[in-house]
Amino acid sequence: MIVAFSVTPLGVGEEVGEYVADAVRVVRESGLPNRTDAMFTTVEGEWDEVMDVVRRAVAAVEERAPRVSFILEADIRPGVTDGITSKIDTVERHLAQG
Repeated sequence: MIVAFSVTPLGVGEEVGEYVADAVRVVRESGLPNRTDAMFTTVEGEWDEVMDVVRRAVAAVEERAPRVSFILEADIRPGVTDGITSKIDTVERHLAQG
């Protein structure tokens, strides 16, 4: 399973990077494959372990922000591993072919 999620603290002003970093820290410390870009953090693993990491990442922001907005998208595809990398590699291969 691959999950892309975004956590936005509300009521803390315009600068939210330090709050988002709290969530990303939880994901990185989980040991699960992950990537963070300007919009989402993506994490890959089994259902229970991924959802636990997401729950803890949201909770880390919740500890410091009076309100939290949360978006999640999941790709559930049993038997697939390393989907984070392989999906990107497939697109790059097609781009290289013209």
